[in-house]
Amino acid sequence: MQIAENLADSWRSRLQVDCPNYDSATYESIVSWLLGKDLERYETLTPAQLIIAEQAMDYRYRILRHRYLEVGPERAYRNLISRLGSLVMLRNKIKTWVALSRDRQRAVVDVLQEVIQELLNSDRYLQEQIGWIAQSTSDSRLRNALLLASTEEYCLRPIRNQPLLLYRFVNYLRRSGRGGITQVPTGDLVRLVSEEVMPDDAENPVSLLDAQAIALHQEKQALEEKMAARSAVKQEFEHYLTQNLGQVATDWLKLYLQGRSQEEIARALNKPIKEIYRLREKISYHAIRVFGLKVEPELVANWLETSLQEHRLGLTPTQWQEYKESLTDEQRRLLDKLATGKTLEAIAQDLNLKTNQVMGEWSKLYLAAQEKRSAS
Repeated sequence: MQIAENLADSWRSRLQVDCPNYDSATYESIVSWLLGKDLERYETLTPAQLIIAEQAMDYRYRILRHRYLEVGPERAYRNLISRLGSLVMLRNKIKTWVALSRDRQRAVVDVLQEVIQELLNSDRYLQEQIGWIAQSTSDSRLRNALLLASTEEYCLRPIRNQPLLLYRFVNYLRRSGRGGITQVPTGDLVRLVSEEVMPDDAENPVSLLDAQAIALHQEKQALEEKMAARSAVKQEFEHYLTQNLGQVATDWLKLYLQGRSQEEIARALNKPIKEIYRLREKISYHAIRVFGLKVEPELVANWLETSLQEHRLGLTPTQWQEYKESLTDEQRRLLDKLATGKTLEAIAQDLNLKTNQVMGEWSKLYLAAQEKRSAS
């Protein structure tokens, strides 16, 4: 099982960089969860299939780190419900069913929780995951995080261009027998009795565990999330500019994002070119040093994938190692505390500093990292 051992070694190295405060037992538990129970299957994969399997592991790991690792049980569960509840098609179906049912006071989140709980209690795949996670770690907090990450990844698996959870909700409606579902056409219902489904217009079954379909779905989902994050940042930054620099700055941003040159922007705004250049410098300063660091740091970091906890400030493993080696002991200590997710006020109290001092040092660390990132 040489390939599985190589994958395990690679993940241990990555975890040591991403999560330096964990012990070896935690690393081994996460690696075991990522690789799964059947290690021999990696020996039978073609190079292309192995790449897809690695992408799938990376996807599960990013889900784990982004929403569940180092998060309290209640907050982690809310993250799961929030993520699955954001599926537009699913929300619309639940709202329609609630509107047509006898119990019209039920919230979407209540129905979603019931469907997820039913999955955890009866779904064969999730039952196997629960058993494997129990074998992988005895840490109850880590077990909870791994289970929630597995549940999210499984519920979002694509079936005929729709997430698996959508079909499970239809099955839930059929079994619930509540008012309002009698008009649902029987032909539109899907019964999931195994890891395969048989499309109506094809003779061959479609595997729910199709690695290529999962990879394509993950790419599409990642792109959609990035576009949504970009739109949110744009909207918030426009509001910030209007409030702090005036409408002209907002107009400049809109024209700049359209790909206009500074000369074209000057003509469109009827301003001298020198004034436009000064405005550009001012907006750039506010974008990096104020909006991105103080006003909406999490929003910007998630969009640019430069957050400290999840993306190592956007640096590659090699860049990250070089970056940390260039820091002083005090800076590394501050960086480690920031990586835990503590507030600046709490860190300032721990280090016996003022909050603005911590903010100033964090700004230097962040800008130095982005300079290193841009230089590569």
